[in-house]
Amino acid sequence: MNANGKDLLRFPDWSSSTVVVSRRRYATVAIQSVAGQHQFHNILRDCCWCSSTVVVGRSEFVFDPIKWQRKQMNEDFLDLSKMFNAVKSLVRVPSVDPKYKIALLASKQDHCLVDLLHAWQNGKLPVQISSVISNHDRVGNTHVMRFLERHEIPYHYLSKSKEKNVEDEILGLVEDTDFLVLARYMQVLSVNFLKRYGKDVINIHHGLLPSFKGGNPSRQAVGVNLIGATTHFVTEELDGGPIIEQMVERVSHKDNLLSFIQKSENLEKKYLMKAIKSY
Repeated sequence: MNANGKDLLRFPDWSSSTVVVSRRRYATVAIQSVAGQHQFHNILRDCCWCSSTVVVGRSEFVFDPIKWQRKQMNEDFLDLSKMFNAVKSLVRVPSVDPKYKIALLASKQDHCLVDLLHAWQNGKLPVQISSVISNHDRVGNTHVMRFLERHEIPYHYLSKSKEKNVEDEILGLVEDTDFLVLARYMQVLSVNFLKRYGKDVINIHHGLLPSFKGGNPSRQAVGVNLIGATTHFVTEELDGGPIIEQMVERVSHKDNLLSFIQKSENLEKKYLMKAIKSY
């Protein structure tokens, strides 16, 4: 119960376990759990963003199917979302639920693409890759193409021309996916495409956002001591979507062009992977 005597959230069989969210700009999330209830291990981030009408948060629980069956969990959270008029509520149990189906979009640079493919092969990327789509025509006898052929992952080369709408072709290929990943796909997706697809699109930007937007962030950042990479959701505003993961790397006069590129690419690979796992 909160200070006003209103129930906020109670979990099945855990009568004294309550999540309390205050209505400040940055609200601390306090967890009060029963002694010995290890199910609340690693449960919440330190804080969530909220305003007078919006609360955005992410909770993680250790799933115990005996105490809380998967089907019952869906029903409980559906009731909770209706109670608070939630815009969106999602419950996932990765060890039980089907893997998300995604498509990877890439251009000529393939460091992010290769990293994701190898992580998927090694079981470190818990998704199903339905296809790879690119505006770059990779020849057959290359590392990427041999990998895709070996694992029977379709590769679609879509060249841009006035005679055809590439976005229509992409939509036809990804209509059954759960979300899209732009693994250094150097084409801007239109507002029309985003509305028609209607699901999330994750992008890796080779620079720090909201600074250094656009296609040449490195040129904008000449003279800085830190370079970075940002994974974010794609929205109508170019490079303006909500940030998922972001990290920096120190650079100095000792770096040459090669080391600069290597540091940048390592950041991009690591934090695109982390964003997908978080999602």
